[in-house]
Amino acid sequence: MPKKGENIFKRKDGRWEARYIKGYELSGKIKYGFCYGKTYKEAKAKVGQIKGAILNNLPVPAAGNQHRFAFFCEEWLKMQKTRVKESTYVKYDTVLQCHILPRLGGCFPLGISTQVIEAFKEELLEKRLSAQSVKNILMVLHAVLHYTAGQFPGAFPNVEIRYPREVRKEPRVLNAEEQFKFISYLMKDMDACKFGVLLTLLTGLRIGEICALRWENISLYDNTIRIDSTMQRLKDVNSSATGKTKILFGPPKSDTSIRTIPLQESVANLCRQTGSHCPGAYVLTGSEAYMEPRKLQRRLKKYTQECNLEGVHFHTLRHSFATRCMEVGFDLKSLSEILGHAKTSTTLDIYVHSSLEIKRNNMEKLTFHGAELCRN
Repeated sequence: MPKKGENIFKRKDGRWEARYIKGYELSGKIKYGFCYGKTYKEAKAKVGQIKGAILNNLPVPAAGNQHRFAFFCEEWLKMQKTRVKESTYVKYDTVLQCHILPRLGGCFPLGISTQVIEAFKEELLEKRLSAQSVKNILMVLHAVLHYTAGQFPGAFPNVEIRYPREVRKEPRVLNAEEQFKFISYLMKDMDACKFGVLLTLLTGLRIGEICALRWENISLYDNTIRIDSTMQRLKDVNSSATGKTKILFGPPKSDTSIRTIPLQESVANLCRQTGSHCPGAYVLTGSEAYMEPRKLQRRLKKYTQECNLEGVHFHTLRHSFATRCMEVGFDLKSLSEILGHAKTSTTLDIYVHSSLEIKRNNMEKLTFHGAELCRN
């Protein structure tokens, strides 16, 4: 246990910090140095070594120089556990374990340079990871480097990270004919799962949101759906078994994803015909047993194959919903709130895809005004 006057105390992140006097400013103000340890004993040993070096006029050992980059990655990750959602923490852990630590974990922090990071980025791209995936990995690396630099005040190199250029791919969207065909298929011999897929196509829900949706979230009094939960299968970081995962229920992607979606009268009537007498039942199963995202994706693949629809993934339904809304003149703000986006720019840039019919109608408007001008 720390003794009075030692200047050793336990931090909020669980580490022990030891403070020592390393000099004085011209004004006489004391300049303190700091060293850290996982235990009180370790911190005390480190500060004792530094104080001994100062007393004997020997070079002061630089705290942390003996640690490899992997140490700082692990320390940074520990700090995130209480700061971010569990799903985000798992993603950070996966990025570190699968990409950053195998390549950079053995480096000494002060040896990391822009050239080292650039070579790391090229290796990731050579693995045929998408530009967005590589960018996500580099963003985690940037956060760890920022934390590490704080442990080497004035000594850490200036490292520049150049993110890869993203090539925008036009996502798959059902056209009006394909959507009509798919809805007709889902309506025939409809069961709980088919209804859930249809509801997704008509409301733009995310796959995790429809998997977590219960009938108690659907109000047929005011014809609304309340989205306040999502389901994910994530790596179990607390398990010693390699590759073990678990189902996690939690709040949706962001605060704006918690939302109330109004239903068309026809969709509300469909809910009345299909609904369960048990409020706690999941929409996708009609019972208190849930269906996880991977199983739902397999069901969707079966449905689309039977309809001869190619390249359709679950997010295709969300893109298609947003496009249909724009085709009938939805205002962007309302659509953004229904989709659960924080910014309308996200809706416009990623989810709204102008169909040929919209483009044709807009061109007709232009032609009409042109003809009017000619007559004048």
